[in-house]
Amino acid sequence: MRHAVIMAGGAGTRLWPLSRKNRPKQLLRLFDGASLLQIAQRRLAGLFPPENIWVITSAAYIEQVARELPDVPRGNLIGEPLIRDTANAIGLAANLLARRDPDATMSVFTADHIIEPVAAFAAAIRTGLAAAERSPDHLVTFGITPRTAHTGYGYVRRGESVAAHTFRVVEFKEKPSAAVAEQYVKSGAYYWNSGMFAWRATAILAELGRCLPENAAILADLAANWESRSGSEHAAQCFGQLRKISIDYGVMEQAALDQRVLVVEMNCRWLDVGSYPAIAATRPPDDAGNVQVAANGLVVGGSNNILVSESEHALVVLGASDLIVVHSADTTLICRRDQAERIKDLVGLRVEKFGERFE
Repeated sequence: MRHAVIMAGGAGTRLWPLSRKNRPKQLLRLFDGASLLQIAQRRLAGLFPPENIWVITSAAYIEQVARELPDVPRGNLIGEPLIRDTANAIGLAANLLARRDPDATMSVFTADHIIEPVAAFAAAIRTGLAAAERSPDHLVTFGITPRTAHTGYGYVRRGESVAAHTFRVVEFKEKPSAAVAEQYVKSGAYYWNSGMFAWRATAILAELGRCLPENAAILADLAANWESRSGSEHAAQCFGQLRKISIDYGVMEQAALDQRVLVVEMNCRWLDVGSYPAIAATRPPDDAGNVQVAANGLVVGGSNNILVSESEHALVVLGASDLIVVHSADTTLICRRDQAERIKDLVGLRVEKFGERFE
């Protein structure tokens, strides 16, 4: 059967003070009253029944995730005792899924993106699932048709066509310089690396065993006794022994060298909602370029501001421009719009100043 796994473990440090240690960005209700996690599940409607949707997240978020997705079975929520990057998250999910359904085809999705139109997304996923089932020893990734020469994304270089909208992967490339990104886009041979995948559960487990044998052994042992070990100190100790590594570095790059990776083209608007300017890009600006992701915002005599709040609290900017103003229950953030990437640098500074009070 076909199953979906949503990865929802990220913290979202660039979205502080809304995103916190115990309430990550994928649970923030900033999108017409919905969270990114809810939106991620809604995109899967018609592709997977709720009982075949899984979520892997931090053990600390399990109760919140259960409330966000009430129609997903509680047994399909996997709580990692420690965050050890995507190779281990996917490895644990694949092991648990394979134990329930040895013939499973598994898709992996992120919980922090806006992807439109949903119909184009769904068509690409169906193509990818079919490719994974047709080539059961291959791994399939989804490549976003690039709209710009973006330097903040990784890229996938495609090779020969093997089916409609499906190509063999030549190599994965890390975040490029602006000049190199321009070359990639002009060539027409590169996609943005979406971080979404499809494969037989047995295929990804075989590749994990080949590329990361020590991690694979630990994860297989954990999965064999997960019901009794989930949430235990032993599980945390085992996770602490895992090499922290992404699925791209740990598996996909090596598998591509061995010509066992395919890429399916996904021609969609794909937005990584990991910063306040990215959130602002989901809303139309006013005539002065101001964006309000807030119920009660007002800008007078200012332009290109971003106002963000989950509450009814009024945010008012008078005679100022190019600011990000964020209100949370206990913190107000004001920074220049061009300094948005530096918000993550506040993590250490705020602990030094306030301890754990505002984490």
